[in-house]
Amino acid sequence: MPLIQANGIDIEVERFGDPAHPAVLLIMGLGMQLVAWPMEFCTALAAAGYYVIRFDNRDIGLSTKWQGRHTSVAMAALRFWMRLPVDAPYRIDTLAADSIGVLDALGISRVHVVGVSMGGMIAQTLAARHPDRVLSLASIMSSSGSRHLPNPSLGVLRLLMARPPARSRFDEQVAHFMRLFKAIGSPGFPVPPEQMRERIANGLRRSYHPAGTARQLLAIAASGDRSSDLRSIARPTLVIHGDADRLVPLAHGIDCARKIKGAQLRVVEGMGHDLAPALLPILIEELLAHWRRCGSGVPPR
Repeated sequence: MPLIQANGIDIEVERFGDPAHPAVLLIMGLGMQLVAWPMEFCTALAAAGYYVIRFDNRDIGLSTKWQGRHTSVAMAALRFWMRLPVDAPYRIDTLAADSIGVLDALGISRVHVVGVSMGGMIAQTLAARHPDRVLSLASIMSSSGSRHLPNPSLGVLRLLMARPPARSRFDEQVAHFMRLFKAIGSPGFPVPPEQMRERIANGLRRSYHPAGTARQLLAIAASGDRSSDLRSIARPTLVIHGDADRLVPLAHGIDCARKIKGAQLRVVEGMGHDLAPALLPILIEELLAHWRRCGSGVPPR
């Protein structure tokens, strides 16, 4: 897994498929590493004729970690709820610039961009501010950041904000994230506990950097309502959202689809806020159909 220089930092990147095929950039969500894009998902898209790129966002995984002054998450949360400006070391548009840096480093001019959760916000920003680099947009379980949309349930929010103690054992860290992913997961597509435990443990062994997750959360809060960006998007767009999402309720997906001109909305019954193995065939089918509809960047026959 090579580190590349992009936007002035080191970013860890993995690629699948033939570089001569149309490119797909996968952008992961809050605190999640590139390995959160399931291997079977990436290889299936590559087998369908696409050049698939996944990477660690800054401050997460094996990419560069922020070294500057730390911002109090508690103070930022207070300012956010008081509707005051939030201070953050970087914002969503910075993460979008990182994505452009990845494309530049790989010599890719245009790409189908797919983002989940915070990654969907980054993908939306790419499509809005760098339309010449985007063939199409797929925004999955994401949001415009509008303050008029419903919040997560308090129980889920507490789990999201909580962190195991700094000196916690590995098994305690795994147990914490098991509770979180069980709470936000897809009730219609349950993940077997042993499979969930293995994926969480593998991710934690690769990297565990809660301070980076906190700063990414600040980036979301500091970026505020991005509705004006969504209204400017002119690329073919697919919005996918679950009707059982307890972290980013379905209203957020509906809002995104309404604000992006011509966007297609696909509501998946029983889908929560995860990429459960049983969900992958549905997501793959929807994405491949979306790219075929675009009529540009279609893989060679």
